[in-house]
Amino acid sequence: MLYKRCYQHIKLFFLITLGLILIQGCYNFVPQQIYSKNVQPIKSECRYIKHELGETCIPLHPQRIVVTDIDSLESLVALGLKPIATTVPNRVGHKESIFKGKIDGITYLGSESQINLEKVVQLNPDLILGLWISPQDYQLFSQIAPTVSFSFSETGWKIIFQQIAQVLDKRQDAEKLIEQYQQRVEKLKLEFAQKLGKPEICIMRFYTDLKFTQFLNKLSFPVSILDELNLSIPLAQMQVSNSRVSYDNVSLERVDLLEAYAMFIAVDPGAEANLQKYQNNPLWQTLNVVKQNRVYTVDSGYWIFGTILSANAVLDDLVKYLLPDA
Repeated sequence: MLYKRCYQHIKLFFLITLGLILIQGCYNFVPQQIYSKNVQPIKSECRYIKHELGETCIPLHPQRIVVTDIDSLESLVALGLKPIATTVPNRVGHKESIFKGKIDGITYLGSESQINLEKVVQLNPDLILGLWISPQDYQLFSQIAPTVSFSFSETGWKIIFQQIAQVLDKRQDAEKLIEQYQQRVEKLKLEFAQKLGKPEICIMRFYTDLKFTQFLNKLSFPVSILDELNLSIPLAQMQVSNSRVSYDNVSLERVDLLEAYAMFIAVDPGAEANLQKYQNNPLWQTLNVVKQNRVYTVDSGYWIFGTILSANAVLDDLVKYLLPDA
């Protein structure tokens, strides 16, 4: 088994090397001979960017950008850029509703966890950008093009957005978008306080084809948005929440933990049957939030993880369902 794995890695390395040679021969590509601080640039100008996995010298004006995850793609779209390729999310929805046709014609490289490296080579990128790229993948990607990786944080999305913007020389654009978002939050915070006080909001996720479900806690992306609005998850959830992850599993026997003024349910692709199972259960019907028809199904593509576009889309849903007359 170990021999087989080693053979596969060696084979993949030679495929990448061969692909680079073919690209150079067919397209007369002049490589930037600089992917880390230990190698000096030879034929093109670049600038150094420090990131999670080291320091990389990237083109001054990259034109053929590949992103390895949907949240990096979101950041680029928000900054008015369109990469040449991206991946498909492993579990959550795809965010099409917030991209609004801005990525039509983009190339897909497989799922976030199984990127097609041969296709990446064929695309001849001048920058590869992503979140949570593993050290192993970073070494492979760096043989193809300058590669930059940043840490992933559900609640630190503003920092991530600014880091990506800095790489792309779009820092002022990012600051402007965040400022507009903050102004909107301050306005909505006042409206929620005046019209609803401080209602408890439950946010659930039905997780693909797995049989359990979750409520999200203060370490999650959407609850961090609730915090900014001075809204809160139920006290019962805070008392039992895991302090190390952004969610807590909840069974049908503990639906009492889900009681709230309003409930938002993010449904992953493939989780519809599990949601129906909960909704059909008599215990679910005992919840006041269910009886009062304040349960809202929303898109997991932008409710679970995201940056500036997703955050604004979550605000849109909160206003739509909680402030319908706003």
